[in-house]
Amino acid sequence: MLSAFIHGLVLALGLILPLGVQNVFIFNQGAVQPRLARALPAVLTAACCDALLILLAVTGISVAVLAVSWLRYALLGVGVCFLLYMGFITWRSRGDAPGELRETAAISPREQVMFAGSVSLLNPHAIMDTVGVIGASSLQYAGAEKMGFTAACILVSFVWFVFLAVAGRVLKEMKPGFIPVLNKLSAFFIWASAVYMTVLLLE
Repeated sequence: MLSAFIHGLVLALGLILPLGVQNVFIFNQGAVQPRLARALPAVLTAACCDALLILLAVTGISVAVLAVSWLRYALLGVGVCFLLYMGFITWRSRGDAPGELRETAAISPREQVMFAGSVSLLNPHAIMDTVGVIGASSLQYAGAEKMGFTAACILVSFVWFVFLAVAGRVLKEMKPGFIPVLNKLSAFFIWASAVYMTVLLLE
């Protein structure tokens, strides 16, 4: 079981490390929220969504869902709309504003949940990585070993998102003037992902 757990740790870490919309969003929330605890809705939502995708992939349910073409296009379409709106909100966010202005610029817990859920569940890269890599890799395990492999993947996801939020907060404390620049870069990255998803829709 230990080898399966270690396999899950290494595999999940390799998949989650590359820069993506999900990572950018969590990092950004850690930086722009007035307190680190205020970024918890985004962190917990992203971690729960990743855990759901991993469980669906390991049990094989996600493969059946993605086989329904109209559902795939519907998910992509909704994802594009969410990303466009999220990019707009991120662009307007003023992480450099003092006091109450900064607090009003940070998005609400409800918006964090909505955005984190959209970039987690409607991201084709995340879905294909989870289904194609984690789901396929889990086939070699059964029973306790599969449980250990799955738990390791979920653990990596949770710890990584906490780390990203903390890293965003640390950067804000060290270089507060960088936050407005980070918001603009994040918005461009989010919009680029929306364009990419639109291309997938048109294929």
